Amino acid sequence: MNRNPFAPRTFIWKILRQPDGHAMLLWAVVVGVAGAYATAAFREGIDLLQKCFGGEPGNFVEMARHMPWPARVALPTVGGLIAGICLVLARRSSSKSGADYMEAVTIGDGVVPVWQSMWRSISSLFTIASGGSIGREGSMVQLAALCSSMIGRWVRFDPARLRTLVACGAAAGITSAYNAPIAGAFFVTEVVLGSMAMEWFGPILVSSVVANITMREFAGYRPPYQMPVFPTVTGIEVLPFIVLGLLCGVLAPRFLRLLSASKKGFGKVPLPLPLKLGLGGLIVGVVSIWAPEVWGNGYEVVNSLLHQPWTWTALLIVLALKVIATLATAGTGAVGGVFTPTLFVGAVVGCLFGVSVHGIWPHTTSEPFAYVIVGMGAFLAGATNAPLMAILMIFEMTLSYQVVLPLMLSCVIAYFAARNAEHTSMYETTVRRNRAQRDRLRLAATRMRELMKPAETVVTLDASVEELTRMFLAHPVKYLYVVDEQQRFCGVVALEDLASDHIASPQSPRRTTAADYLLPDFHVLTPDMTLGQGLQLFLNFRGERLPVIDPKSKSAPILGVVHKTSLLDAYVRMNPATL
Repeated sequence: MNRNPFAPRTFIWKILRQPDGHAMLLWAVVVGVAGAYATAAFREGIDLLQKCFGGEPGNFVEMARHMPWPARVALPTVGGLIAGICLVLARRSSSKSGADYMEAVTIGDGVVPVWQSMWRSISSLFTIASGGSIGREGSMVQLAALCSSMIGRWVRFDPARLRTLVACGAAAGITSAYNAPIAGAFFVTEVVLGSMAMEWFGPILVSSVVANITMREFAGYRPPYQMPVFPTVTGIEVLPFIVLGLLCGVLAPRFLRLLSASKKGFGKVPLPLPLKLGLGGLIVGVVSIWAPEVWGNGYEVVNSLLHQPWTWTALLIVLALKVIATLATAGTGAVGGVFTPTLFVGAVVGCLFGVSVHGIWPHTTSEPFAYVIVGMGAFLAGATNAPLMAILMIFEMTLSYQVVLPLMLSCVIAYFAARNAEHTSMYETTVRRNRAQRDRLRLAATRMRELMKPAETVVTLDASVEELTRMFLAHPVKYLYVVDEQQRFCGVVALEDLASDHIASPQSPRRTTAADYLLPDFHVLTPDMTLGQGLQLFLNFRGERLPVIDPKSKSAPILGVVHKTSLLDAYVRMNPATL
């Protein structure tokens, strides 16, 4: 019996199979739900391992405090060893060089390796559950992206739609981790894609919102940060937040530079990968003897900063030791995110700044917790090179309009203060995009003098036909450049004219010198011409080269030549969309 074409299941399936934008929105809903369940499963895995290690789920600082110091040192070390073994298995399970979802979206075909991602996620579970100082959001997003990639491959999406679906999964993962659906969508579009095109943003936003709604249905789910009511900031109170933005913009690239130096340093250590991760865990364990707050991703400490007073000495100690623990964990190659540690550093820097400002002007400035909130956003903006995403994330966390003015000022100032640094983003995708943008700006300012090469085919006005012939035979060119006794450019001799003259009268050519063949009207470039102006001249010229003449000089010598291929190569690199 034939299936009823109007049956609900058949009708829905036909809609989902349609290769248009409406179907993409429906698949974004599916991916949003799948991403939420993937991140929830990862949370449950961390809680289960934490129970096995003798702690209460969700609070790594309390778990560390209740352990004797030998166990506090041993647990991160053993967890790092196990995590390293899992990473070795991950490398052996796939022929692909990487399983990062950002690469799958930006430069890949949307395929996220299954077993490699699973082993990396298990490795991350052991690192996090044993107290490693790294964020859990990285693996959450990776798992959500993996689910979306598997769904897209099952439906047999083409690479373009598969990349879109993986981007939707990544947004669902960020949303599930931070309870910030709008910021989750902007994270993917601003950081990963670098584009706000609606064909991307629409499905990504749908997936992000659906993931947030799904996460709220899980029992015990709550946002990671318990934000207090942000105070009203007016008048001169805005000035300290501007200074805070500048401070975060200066410090954020240095934090990224430390992370990069740590990875390079541990990369030179002649140890197998499991021992490297074990060494990182050992450092975390030793540091936690003095400060158990270095365990975990820092949620507990940041929530404490938001609701309890801290002394500046305690803040400095925790900040320094937490940075050391993060460098040890992330530098050894542990799987996880540095997004949350970045928020931690921004919160502590903001609290230190707030304590200082409040001590100087106690009656005219906000409480330190206000600077904690804004510091998180400003440091994130400086570290990710994504100020809009940072503003929206903190706004969604606080749900307070009062935070918008100081937050916007601090985030934008931090972004501009950090953008010219060597390490402008914690994500390699953004770094590559920024580097390409700087190259395009540099090429846009390129002048013809920068593309010049020596002019080797120059003859004088009195050069004989034999000399012209030898020059043409030695160089595969269409034109020879003619100069007078003062080396002033006079015109060109065309190979076509010389050849036709010899064919017409091979025994005794009517013309005997270069002056007889001279073509005075010829396109020339000037040293200050832009790429666009040079390209316009080449469009009306059939040859491969054009001479460069300085019109400001009285002698007007030939400075060099520009080849069409050099100019086109520079123009294409400046405008990759023309490929």
